[in-house]
Amino acid sequence: MPPFRFSPIKNQAELAEAIKYTHLKCFELCKNTFGRYLPVAGNIGIFCHEAAEYEFLTKLREELTDANDNWNKKYYRLHQPISVSPQGEVPGAVYSYLYIRQPDETKPQVGDLDFVLDKAEYNELKNSLLADKQIKDLKVLDRPDLDLLELADPEVDALAFIGTKDMTENIKAGNK
Repeated sequence: MPPFRFSPIKNQAELAEAIKYTHLKCFELCKNTFGRYLPVAGNIGIFCHEAAEYEFLTKLREELTDANDNWNKKYYRLHQPISVSPQGEVPGAVYSYLYIRQPDETKPQVGDLDFVLDKAEYNELKNSLLADKQIKDLKVLDRPDLDLLELADPEVDALAFIGTKDMTENIKAGNK
């Protein structure tokens, strides 16, 4: 896996390519682990690997999103959702929220997205992982503030997370 694929992103077209790539790679992770594709939560994140890239992408995100409509001051609602068309058997998706991650040279991933799983199936899966069941590339995210499963393959430069809420539900829960 080449280090820092796409970085530094220097324009909106390169951002669009990184988003499409992240979408495809995360769906690949999902299919390889679950044998099927899960629905997306509606958010996508792009990871920076240097300060100038982060500064540029933050300014671009400010143009593309509503600063007042965000979840955790992290995911910002896009003025125009980003649609990724189906490619082969990989379904398309619409992303309504964008996240730009601060630089971290130790993490080569291009980006991440969240998938949604039915609460009962999610709980069963999470409990099996907590009981030491091994599922390739899947683990419980080690963050007490987030109830998510992490889907990561060291050979794939994207990450996916699995939860039980889409972004609309996260926004509603955050506004209570």
